[in-house]
Amino acid sequence: MNYKNSLCWIRRDLRLSDHHALYEAIRNSERVTIVFVYDITILENLEDKSDRRVTFIYESLKEVDLKLREMGSALVTLFGDPRNEIPLLAKELSVDAVYCNRDYEPMAKARDETIYNQLQSFGIAFHTFKDQVIFEGLEVVSQAGTSYRKFTPYKNTWLKKLTTQEMISFQPKLINLTPIKQLGKFVKHLSLNKIGFKNKELWLNPGEQAASKRFAAFLKKIDMYDKHRDLPEVDGTSGLSVHLRFGTISIRSLVRAAYKRKTKGAQLWLSELIWRDFYHMILDLNPIVIEETFLPQFKELKWPGTNSHFIAWKKGITGYPIIDAAMRHFNKTGWMHNRLRMIVASFLVKDLLVDWRKGEAYFSRYLLDFDLAANNGGWQWCASTGCDAQPWFRIFNPITQSKRFDCNGKFIRNVLPEIANFSNKDIHFPAGASMKTQKSSGCIIGKNYPKPIVEHAVQRERTLSLFNKSKSHK
Repeated sequence: MNYKNSLCWIRRDLRLSDHHALYEAIRNSERVTIVFVYDITILENLEDKSDRRVTFIYESLKEVDLKLREMGSALVTLFGDPRNEIPLLAKELSVDAVYCNRDYEPMAKARDETIYNQLQSFGIAFHTFKDQVIFEGLEVVSQAGTSYRKFTPYKNTWLKKLTTQEMISFQPKLINLTPIKQLGKFVKHLSLNKIGFKNKELWLNPGEQAASKRFAAFLKKIDMYDKHRDLPEVDGTSGLSVHLRFGTISIRSLVRAAYKRKTKGAQLWLSELIWRDFYHMILDLNPIVIEETFLPQFKELKWPGTNSHFIAWKKGITGYPIIDAAMRHFNKTGWMHNRLRMIVASFLVKDLLVDWRKGEAYFSRYLLDFDLAANNGGWQWCASTGCDAQPWFRIFNPITQSKRFDCNGKFIRNVLPEIANFSNKDIHFPAGASMKTQKSSGCIIGKNYPKPIVEHAVQRERTLSLFNKSKSHK
């Protein structure tokens, strides 16, 4: 089908290469205009007006616009409710079709349904494409035709179904773009201030070019991923979660590269990408997980944790160095190593007995790479309430985890200088050091660094009892 004029609406796919919707729009249209909408229904709920995610989006869009201007066109940026802005723009530009890539979050699906109906009333087509995942919805199912509830069989079927077609590069030829002169009043500069936000320093560079450079750097060490991925003091992960979240890099490009490398490290990293598909599938087919536990037997479980403990966890003043270092680093940067995410989540839920939803909400507010599917899936996994979650009786010991994954205390020392002089043995739990050792280390526990707010062994038993008392924990 060929159209005279089309609109390509970019959302969480802020790039111009390997872009499914843009590829189809250009292939099927004489003229294509590219638009992004700063969604007021999302932005007005952000409490921090220096939100790192808005800065990342803004800077990434600047790169997109610059590239389009080099091609003689420009990016149209709007501020408002997409349910109003997209149909109105489509009508004003007299387009025949609107193209975009699919989103699987409940609110996004409802938004797109509203826009589809509005466009249909105008006689404008609305085409959506799979782009942010490799397999969506019920494309990966059991032999019975049902969605998977366990990751391993899902992964096995995912790999069996994977062909070159799923990894194809939808590389759009940047031609047929609407000339900037024809866009007229629609091309306007929206600064961060104009949309009510301030610039925030980021720990990584935004944009498609930066994503490509980061990926190229990671490919040089991907074969060691299995050995380094759990060590926060080692730069052993890709750091691409932010770029994946905002689509400054294509998931297909990552899978293509990992799949063809048969090393243990590359295959383990590929498995992490499959986990991402798995969680998106869970959210897409089970939107109830946003409010409730995936496992119904834990739906009524009441968490007795206190608000004071929750605040101590957020501030990184629990008296457990690996927890405090992780949280303080997170508060400063908006990013946290995946192993640390598991440790701090387990501590909040199974040591402090605080409802996992509170931790999930805190992460959703400050994570630069916040993704609803992954964040919800990760928290429910740690809380043992989610799909294929860790067993409820598995409880991380924060001291043991610290000794195992930050054995020399390098990460802890970088974030918590007040305890830096403790030995590699004592730094994981300085409260256990003698007063003589504390004085010689220049840190008195309870004065220069917090005393532990709970005793792990005691809290472990409380957690086991809590789950045991729930109606059917089997």
